[in-house]
Amino acid sequence: EVQLVESGGGLVQPGGSLTLSCIASGFTFRGYAMSWVRQAPGKGLEWVSSINSDRTSIRYTDSVKGRFTISRDNVKNTMYLRMNGLKPEDTAVYYCRAERVPFTYWGQGTQVTVSS
Repeated sequence: EVQLVESGGGLVQPGGSLTLSCIASGFTFRGYAMSWVRQAPGKGLEWVSSINSDRTSIRYTDSVKGRFTISRDNVKNTMYLRMNGLKPEDTAVYYCRAERVPFTYWGQGTQVTVSS
């Protein structure tokens, strides 16, 4: 059974930091590109960041560049998102996504709330 399980979300004050984790099982993690996608309240899905299978290609949406860092450990089958300098507009449910044509897998999401 394919599973992607996110964790690490929570309530944090503006300017604070969080690290999200996504643990994968049931498929060959090292062969998949991985991404973080978020959904703010009342809005659609927004792509945040991606990392390819061997970590040679990393991309971020402009709004998180310089604040978020994506990484992965292909031995632990885990992807991370280190989030620094959090802003209220970063409040969202964060999902991890695994992709390798023709397959796409999603996690259940973890809530991040940035508020004072």
